Amino acid sequence: MTGNELRQIIQDKWGYSYDVQFRRLHGKIFVQVMWRYLEQASFPLSETDYLAHLDQVGSYLDAWGGVSQFREFIESTRDRPRLGKAVSIPLDLGQRASEWII
Repeated sequence: MTGNELRQIIQDKWGYSYDVQFRRLHGKIFVQVMWRYLEQASFPLSETDYLAHLDQVGSYLDAWGGVSQFREFIESTRDRPRLGKAVSIPLDLGQRASEWII
């Protein structure tokens, strides 16, 4: 998945280019769609840096086999990012989870 594809999925769902981060909580990996977005004047990244970051996130999703999980969750969720509240998407890495959680 490319950064542009990831951005388009997020924009199609919520109308903004939200930041995306990985978080490890309680031995699980989550993709979090944060409340900050590129169109905000206070967003800390340029568009070029933002897309480079999304390219990295997309490459990890590909490597972990989590692209379809991410897409399905985004399509089905009624949650939306809001100040102080990210949308957390759990990734089921199966047997490979121990490779990625150190």
